[in-house]
Amino acid sequence: MNAFSLRLAERIIRAADREHPADAVLREVLKAERDLTPEQRSRISGAVFAYYRWRGWLEAAQPVQGQVERASGLAERFATQPQSFTNEELLARAVPSWLATVMEVTPDWVRTLQTPPRLWLRTRRGQGMGLAGKLGDCQAFGQGALGDILEYRGGKDLFRTAEFHAGEFELQDISSQAVGMICAPRPGETWWDACAGEGGKTLHLSDLMENKGLIWASDSAEWRLQRMKRRAARAKVFNYRTVRWDGGARLPTRTKFDGVLVDAPCSGIGTWQRNPHARWTVTAQDVEALSKLQRDILVNVASAVKPGGKLIYAVCTLTTAETQGVAAAFEAQCAAFERLRVSDPLRPGTPAGALVEYWPQQFGGSGMFVVAWSRRPG
Repeated sequence: MNAFSLRLAERIIRAADREHPADAVLREVLKAERDLTPEQRSRISGAVFAYYRWRGWLEAAQPVQGQVERASGLAERFATQPQSFTNEELLARAVPSWLATVMEVTPDWVRTLQTPPRLWLRTRRGQGMGLAGKLGDCQAFGQGALGDILEYRGGKDLFRTAEFHAGEFELQDISSQAVGMICAPRPGETWWDACAGEGGKTLHLSDLMENKGLIWASDSAEWRLQRMKRRAARAKVFNYRTVRWDGGARLPTRTKFDGVLVDAPCSGIGTWQRNPHARWTVTAQDVEALSKLQRDILVNVASAVKPGGKLIYAVCTLTTAETQGVAAAFEAQCAAFERLRVSDPLRPGTPAGALVEYWPQQFGGSGMFVVAWSRRPG
């Protein structure tokens, strides 16, 4: 990297902290540097993410630019000689030591964390092949509905393509897409995306519902809902309404829903491949606090599910407390719900099970945990 790119990388790293995630700082800095070429932007992004992936190998006393160069060298070595890093070395340095107290940490998973993430697109239903032909450099994940999940392997700035501005696709992780498929909403139903964020899953639910019926989308932050509205307008999604909700016992509506999706706030450990900065900001205390919040949200939304309706719980984390622990606690408190056996949409033909769990090394997406319940009639 040249001196200018190194200085920008250092500026981003110095500005990033727990309240200012590195990916958000990176976006703001690159947005302000209008004269950068796409290649320069890619190199700077790669260098910043390499710094956090390989931070466990770096000497904090060294100048930041020197650390960036060393991290880039380690990333290149891992790409060409992965076996030159032992499992023991990776387990000791690639993730914080407290992690093993809250989840299983395996060599296969940690090795995956050290590689750049894949870029997944979600197309409109039935339009995967057509979009792949327009964009080029796309590989469909599978056949049928799975053909609308595309891995993009090219170098275009997808946000500047005509297809993106026409709402023909969304950038959405494959595991996140699987959540919508597990929900399986039908046209004409009424759903609630209770922790909608910026609306990625809301838009997917709408597509699966053929833009028919109604989706309530709530979040605690108005700015995220505003971003969702802009995304929905571009995607030509109209069957939704937004409302602020803080996750508390006072619900934003008395509506009874055919389905409620709780894509709950979580530690995000399943996203550490594409968000390596979070490895060094999340704590064991966060896991404990978030698992309580998740249990509370589930209990609070339970009354909004109509008899026979679905309640879907999803988190992009892999800790025991936030996954199996939350599910068990909810079932102990809410006897009106029974576990639904769910099919894994990414593994067609496999027997339905009590839950779906993905690890990044399986399909190249984020780690994800999904469990579903049905409210008993009566």
